[in-house]
Amino acid sequence: IPTVDELGLPPIIKELAMTKRGLVIFVGATGTGKSTSLAAMVGYRNHNSHGHIISIEDPIEFIHEHAGCIVTQREVGMDTESFDVALKNTLRQAPDVILIGEVRTAETMQQALTFAETGHLCLCTLHANNANQALDRIQSFFPAELHNQVWMDLSLNLKSMVAQQLLPRKDGKGRAPVVEVLLNTPLVAEYIRKGEVHLIKELMAKSTELGMQTLDQSLVQAYKDGVISKEDALRYADSSNDVRLKIKMHEQGKFGTDDTLGLSVDEPEEEGQFLGRTRTPLR
Repeated sequence: IPTVDELGLPPIIKELAMTKRGLVIFVGATGTGKSTSLAAMVGYRNHNSHGHIISIEDPIEFIHEHAGCIVTQREVGMDTESFDVALKNTLRQAPDVILIGEVRTAETMQQALTFAETGHLCLCTLHANNANQALDRIQSFFPAELHNQVWMDLSLNLKSMVAQQLLPRKDGKGRAPVVEVLLNTPLVAEYIRKGEVHLIKELMAKSTELGMQTLDQSLVQAYKDGVISKEDALRYADSSNDVRLKIKMHEQGKFGTDDTLGLSVDEPEEEGQFLGRTRTPLR
């Protein structure tokens, strides 16, 4: 089983793996390495903690040996009829960590929220491209009259959302992950509770010191580190204009701050063009 470090995942993943309770959701399209990252997370918890880890998967992709923890793995179709049937019986086995291979229905999502609410660490995956899309997708599972309740439950129980993409490495040796990390700070929780999901992206970009990062920030960093090419960074970006600007500034040796989204760099001006007035950064 690969480790968090071997996969090149951010260090915050180790902290999330050791969390006592809450919901951690890995999001990404098919084939973006969600299951591998989850396996690395479970492996880290298994070797650095004690307790009972239960996983319900379809199919089982990685076999975990008992280390510090007892690991019970169940495969849908072989060991259990469905995710929902398995999840209903899970709490009787006194788990500390519950891994749900994939959330596909409102019932499974509700179970995941309930596990987090009752003091367990629940890890799961969801098909979406980034954290904002994932929150919208969760909302779409439920009828309109339950949306406020879902936002409230998520704001109280979500620990983190990790969005992942795999990009070809510049040196041609396999693929490298670029990762978006959303942590449920009090302000993020407030936005989720109010359903103001569209405000979260900007907050993530400004909260890098807390361990958060957007997909575009991760792409720019991977480019700066020489891991991926400029073309791939732009191709996979949520906002290719923003990424192009940050890369251009890096190449010119100028580093913009996220507060101005890198748009306040002084361009050469004609002499006297701005005499007598202060030039303000573009917002």
